[in-house]
This record gives sequence, structure tokens and C-alpha cells, in this order.
Amino acid sequence: MPVKSIVRLMPHAVTWPGPTPRRQSLAAGLAAAAAVVACLAAGSASAAPARPARPGTAGSADTTAVNHAVSCGPPDYFIQCYTPGQYQVAYGVALANRPGPNFTDIRKDLAAFDKKFGLPAAELKVTTTLAGASAPYIAGTEEVEDTEIAHAIAPGAALDVVLVPANATTSAANFAAAVTGVIHAAITQRAAVVSISGSMGERFFTPAEVARIRAALQQAAGRHVTVVASSGDTGVISDNGPPKQVSPPAADPLVLGAGGTALNAIIFTGAYHGEMAWNADTAASAGGYSSLFRRPAYQDGVARVGRMRGVPDVAADADSSTAMALTFSGGVLFPARGTSAATPLWAAVIALADQEAGQHLGFVNPAVYAIARGPAYHRAFHDVITGDNSVFWPTRLFTGYTAGPGWDPVTGWGSPNAQVLVPLLAHKTHPGGIAHS
Repeated sequence: MPVKSIVRLMPHAVTWPGPTPRRQSLAAGLAAAAAVVACLAAGSASAAPARPARPGTAGSADTTAVNHAVSCGPPDYFIQCYTPGQYQVAYGVALANRPGPNFTDIRKDLAAFDKKFGLPAAELKVTTTLAGASAPYIAGTEEVEDTEIAHAIAPGAALDVVLVPANATTSAANFAAAVTGVIHAAITQRAAVVSISGSMGERFFTPAEVARIRAALQQAAGRHVTVVASSGDTGVISDNGPPKQVSPPAADPLVLGAGGTALNAIIFTGAYHGEMAWNADTAASAGGYSSLFRRPAYQDGVARVGRMRGVPDVAADADSSTAMALTFSGGVLFPARGTSAATPLWAAVIALADQEAGQHLGFVNPAVYAIARGPAYHRAFHDVITGDNSVFWPTRLFTGYTAGPGWDPVTGWGSPNAQVLVPLLAHKTHPGGIAHS
């Protein structure tokens, strides 16, 4: 099986007003599909800053690219997808009036993606230290998904693909080693954000493996590195099957866990219309309560959170029938899918907050919860109040939890309105702090 990869990104300014920020680094994530994909981002301190476009302006993108429907299906089957510009509008990165095969060559994919949707060309680098790969630009579809979604939210990103071994999801031990390897690489490269799109149920890990991931996460928090991870794609059970359980690394209180929604946006502009919890019967937004980690201080007093850690913290679009379009080899479009899509979106939003703050914000969970529990909640977040994460596996129904007002164990606090959330995060987060964990 070919090696998988890690992607690192360094976002530049997108739509935030004010003085020119320092460039920050962003990681985009470890994902599990047919095989594991790990995407990590780190940045160069010497990179030149870029000046942000004002909200509602076109910037450098081709503004005609947003105003049409995109089909991600085969020639004889229409699947309507959103464009990057529509995603930017829906999640508040841009204003609504802004016009707007398994392995593939990521260089060609990104070039085709940029050309198709009027995005600036991405700067791409590959690091093969972990895997010793002989074909460094050959990536899996999950890496392409992570990279293109993050690139859509932070279009000036510099991308660094770091390859990891192909066996990262064949066992909990391998998974723990891959996750810790990604985090340590991010620390070494002074990343701002790491997006991990893989998950494995808590009950598959030994205490030593859990402790190994936890130690890496503590190091990341101490070095001001934010870690975002997907909650998983199989509802109230883990991606590896029953019983009901949540999954590391998202289950760890030091991680911002991302669940999934189904987005409803105006197809011609991207204007946000609504969301519900993502549930496709055999796949759904994973969430519930940890059996390993007690409730962190930032979840104290949150309705529906008991004595144990509740997952996820936040959410974004994960439904392939309402997805952003991705470009793979030959320019073919496919829909993004799963919490592997929601996770890099949130990583990019955090990176924008890093940029707004002019520094790495690190452990953001306390600030996310403080904003969500404050008066700006319904401006900074889209509260997702319908749907559930019950799931069939393979034919038996495992009854899950329901979404509702405020935090819930299906979509967390909901999805971002970045125009409001990013400045709040930038000014509310204590950089690198690990108190309240």
C-alpha cells in the first residue's frame, strides 16, 4: 500500500480588516479512509506577509467562479456541490455580496483546483522524513480534501506535505504512533494548527497508547500549537465499530473536536441558510461522552455535559450531498465528505484567528466555550438544533443523541461564522495556555 501524507499549510490574509498580520502556520490533518492520510502544517517564520482583502471585496480570486452550481457527479449523474467561494460566504470568511482513483498527484490537483475556482496558486513542499517515500507528490484523496478545503478558507496558504507510513490505521498502536509523529513534527516545524482527520474508538487503545497521545498533546499546548481533530464518521459508535464510544484524539480535552453537519446555502451566492446534523444512516457525525477523560473545566456548567468529556466541540459541513467541490486527477470534481472535511475547515478558521492575533493562539478550547456561552454566541456560531447521530452498523440501529439548542453531543456548539468568531478568538484566547484542560 502506498505511503500516506501529511500536509502543512501557512495561511495568509483572506478577508480580515486592519493592519497587515504576520503569517502563521496551519496543519491539515490525519485522515482515515481506505487508508490513512495525515496532513500537517507548519510555517516558515521568514515568509513574507500578505495584506488582507477587506470583507466583501474580491481579493485576488476570480469573482465569477462563485455564481454557478457545480456538479461533482459522473457525466450521467448530477451531484450539486458548493464552490470554495460559496463555502467562504456560508461560513463567514467572506460576505454574501462577494461575487464570487485513490492516489493522485497533489501538485496537479491543487493547480487544477486553483484554476477552476479562481484561487491563488498554492506554494507546495513535500517532506519525506517519516515515511521515506520515493514518490513524494503522490497523495491520497483524503489529503487532497484536507488541503483544498483549508486552501479555500486560507487561499494564500503555503503547503508542506509530510509523508507517513501506510499502516497508520491498521492498529491502535500504529495509529497512536502516527498521531504523535504528526504532532511532534508540527512542534518541530513550529506549526500554529494541526488538523487530524483520523479517529479510532477509545476502547481499542491501551492506557499506554492513550498516555502517549496525551503527552504529545500537552507538548503541543505548551508550544502554542492548536490541535483540531475529527470526531469520526459513524455516529454514536466509533469508525472501528461498536459499542457506543467516542474516539481519540478528538476525545482528549486538549483537542478541538469537529463534528459534521449538512449545509444549506444559497447556491448562487453561498449565503448561509441553515444546517442540520449530518446523518446518512450508516455514516453520521460522531459524538457522545468519553469513558477515559473527565469533564474539562471549560465544559463545567454546560447543559448536557455530565462528569465526563463531551464530544464534539464544534462542527461544519460533512455531507457529500451538500459538500464543497474538490478537484482530483484530470480535473474531475468530487464532493468533500465526512468530518474529514469539517476538520480542516475549522483548522483554517483557527489559523485566521492566529493571523488576526499576530501570534499562535495554541489551546483555544476555553476561549471557544467562553464565546459560545456569551452574548455573541448566535452571531459567532450557527447553532445546529436538528438531527441526530443514530447509526446502522451493519444493519442494527445504535440509537444516538439528538442535536438541540446550544452545545450537544452531535454538533457541539455548531459551525463558525468566521467574520464574528475570528476577531473574538484572536482577542479572547490566552496564547498557549493549558489551564482548564
